[in-house]
Amino acid sequence: MAGNSGRRGAVRKPGSKKGPVLGSGGQKPKALRGKGPTPKATERTGHPAARRSEAAKPGNAKDGPGKKAGPRGGAGQRTRRPGGSTEYVGGRNPVLEALRARVPAKALYVASRIDSDDRVKEALQLAADRGLPIMEASRIDLDRLTSDGVHQGLVLSVPPYEYAHPLDLVGAAAQSGEAALIVALDGVTDPRNLGAIVRSVAAFGGHGVVVPERRAAGMTAAAWKVSAGAAARIPVARATNLTRALADLQKAGCFVVGLDANADVTLPGLRAASEPLVLVVGAEGEGLSRLVRQTCDVVVSIPMAQGTESLNAGVAAGVALYEIARRRGA
Repeated sequence: MAGNSGRRGAVRKPGSKKGPVLGSGGQKPKALRGKGPTPKATERTGHPAARRSEAAKPGNAKDGPGKKAGPRGGAGQRTRRPGGSTEYVGGRNPVLEALRARVPAKALYVASRIDSDDRVKEALQLAADRGLPIMEASRIDLDRLTSDGVHQGLVLSVPPYEYAHPLDLVGAAAQSGEAALIVALDGVTDPRNLGAIVRSVAAFGGHGVVVPERRAAGMTAAAWKVSAGAAARIPVARATNLTRALADLQKAGCFVVGLDANADVTLPGLRAASEPLVLVVGAEGEGLSRLVRQTCDVVVSIPMAQGTESLNAGVAAGVALYEIARRRGA
C-alpha cells in the first residue's frame, strides 16, 4: 500500500529466503536426490514383517517347546493368553466337575493365597493325580483369562470342545435302554442359555443337545460355567444343517416336538412324551424358524398367564423337560 514502503521493516532485505529468485530446489539441491528403491517389508527395521522374520530364524524363538503357557507364575513372567485354541473354565464347581469327569485339560490355575475349601482340595488332588501342571497365578491374571468372569480362584484350561454327531445321541440312548430325549436349539445365540439347557437336560434324564454350526451358541467357557459341570456328562452335538439333522433323527425313530408360544396344542396335551423325542427350542421372541417349524411333527406351547409373551429359552426348555420327565415317570 502507498506510504508503507517508508515504514521500517517493510522493505524485504537482500538475501531473504522468501525471495522469488531461489526456490527450495535451488537452496537444497541435495534434498532432491533419490535414495533408491523402497526396501522390502522384511528388511525395514521395526516393521512387523521384519520382526516376524527375525523371530522365525533358528535360535531366536522366544517361546521354547518346554515353556508353559499361562498367567504369571512363580518366576514372575507374564505370558500371553492363547487365542482360539484354548478355553478357560472358571469357578470351583465347574472346575471340580470337569476334573471328576476327566475332561481333557491342559493346566489348573490357582489364585495366590486362595481360601481353600473341600472343593479346592479335591480339585488340586485330582489335578495332581492326572499329572496336570498346577500354576499359581494372581487374581488379576485369572480375571484376564476368564474375561473378568467369576472364577473363585480356580481356572482350568481345556482344549476346544469336541462335538458329537446328532445320531450319536440316539445311539447313546439306545445303549442305556431308555427312550431318547434330546434337545435341539434353533437360533439360540447366548452361551449362558446353552449352559442352562445342558444342565436341565442332565437334571431330567436327557441324552444330549444339538446346536447348529452357524448363528448359534457353542460350548464356550461361559456355557461350561453355567452348566455347573453338567457339560462333562451330557454330550453336545453340532449339526451343519439343523433341518436336515432333525429329518435324520426322525428317520432314526424320534418324534420331533417344537416349542412355540403361539401353538394351539399345549405341552400337557402331548401324547408322545414316552416315545423317543427331540424337543426343539427357538430363540426368545423370534421362536422357531420357518423350515424348522415345518420339519417338526407337532408344535406345542407352554401354558402361561395372560400378559406374558414368551419365556427365556433356558427356562422354556427346563419347564418342558420337567413335564416330559414327569409324564415318563407316571
